[in-house]
Amino acid sequence: MSVNAEFGVESSRTASQNGQAPTSLSTAAARNLATTTKSAPQMQGITSRWLLRILPWVQVSGGTYRVNRRLTYTVGDGRLTFVQTGSAVRIIPEELGELSLLRGFEDKQMLNALADGFIQQEYEPGQVIAESGRPMDQVFLVAHGKVDKVGTGKFGERAVLGVLADGDHFGHEGLTDTDATWEFTATAATACILLAMERQAFQAVVAQSAALREQIQRFLSGTQQAQNKHGEAEIHLASGHEGERLLPSTFVDYELSPREYELSVAQTVLRVHSRVADLYNQPMNQIEHQLRLTIEALRERQEHELINNREFGLLHNADYSQRIHTHSGPPTPDDLDELLSRRRNTQFLLAHPRTIAAFGRECNRRGIYPDSIDYHGNAVPSWRGVPLLPCNKIPINGGHISSILALRVGEDNQGVIGLHQTGIPDEYEPSLSVRFMGINEKAIISYLVSAYYSAAVLVPDALGILENVEVARPHD
Repeated sequence: MSVNAEFGVESSRTASQNGQAPTSLSTAAARNLATTTKSAPQMQGITSRWLLRILPWVQVSGGTYRVNRRLTYTVGDGRLTFVQTGSAVRIIPEELGELSLLRGFEDKQMLNALADGFIQQEYEPGQVIAESGRPMDQVFLVAHGKVDKVGTGKFGERAVLGVLADGDHFGHEGLTDTDATWEFTATAATACILLAMERQAFQAVVAQSAALREQIQRFLSGTQQAQNKHGEAEIHLASGHEGERLLPSTFVDYELSPREYELSVAQTVLRVHSRVADLYNQPMNQIEHQLRLTIEALRERQEHELINNREFGLLHNADYSQRIHTHSGPPTPDDLDELLSRRRNTQFLLAHPRTIAAFGRECNRRGIYPDSIDYHGNAVPSWRGVPLLPCNKIPINGGHISSILALRVGEDNQGVIGLHQTGIPDEYEPSLSVRFMGINEKAIISYLVSAYYSAAVLVPDALGILENVEVARPHD
């Protein structure tokens, strides 16, 4: 306790240093009897966890949720997978089944022969790969990089019709159609590594296998059930007819093996020494605060898994037809407009905070100032009235490449839903249990903390992703 020496009084510390006995109780000693004002334990790892807040959670009483859909015939249109040895790239032979021509063909010897026929080619940015109007006499597999499909717009202007990236392919129609020509010009948007096979090389392999020739003949002459624009089996209807016209008969066909989602779990064992719980439980309950911080960590892990888990995470479960790529690298208003146009009623956009900052820079560059909207009492940025919510669980690969997710949510809306099960034993929060495990010989109390969850995409256009988004700040 310091006192102004002007009044002729010395502090306790000064008196003690001069060999004199203190005349009053020191501050350090007084704190032993005082009750301090203190905060509850704090934790830096707590985030807004917007994904957990926006997902409608559906009760899964049996632990498994089945998504029944109409029968869809557009199968095998996924991405190709390659193996790399140093700078050499090779297509995995079985992956050639992704080409519609070879779908369902399982002769491994012939698939290996076809894979050996692909020649690796490398292109620099701006280099033309295939030119519009020229004969389509080879197929290209995109192993790495981005390829622009350039054509003519509605009013005769040059336009980018689409972007192809890692795992895509184009030109396979020319393997069987000798009159096919390129309807667009394929140009390397970045440095690209492609695998190419000419029609002549393909026909040489076909000549060696009767089974492969039969496969091609079935493909060329086969009749498939009518489909709608989404690839679903068509429902035959008639409208606007007069008189007693014979009405078509129909039925709605379903997938025979629908996707099933099992609840995942995040667990940990919380341990507290009984001495701490007995003697140091005032004014704050030690177990209560230990449990609170443990649950916060579990919820953070839950959101991470809902984004990144390879089985049910949103980044890995978006349909390939709903994945698009940026036109120039950074996230621009044009990119978000295209992302929104891929589905009806997009309700939320999720992006890493650095991605949101990169989008803001692109808006500033164009003199555009997106509005903020009030969402759940928070002012959040938006685009076209759709809230753009931060989610730091979306990874930034290589320090500069990320993704933006677009979601429609809800069971009634055929959207993305969260899955959980309430009413479980020792439930502490919905679908989260805290189970007493006992006290061991060291007097340590143990609690098993478990959170059960998953997510499901009900129809493909409920979830879209803008990929290869560059978030690095450009060098001035």
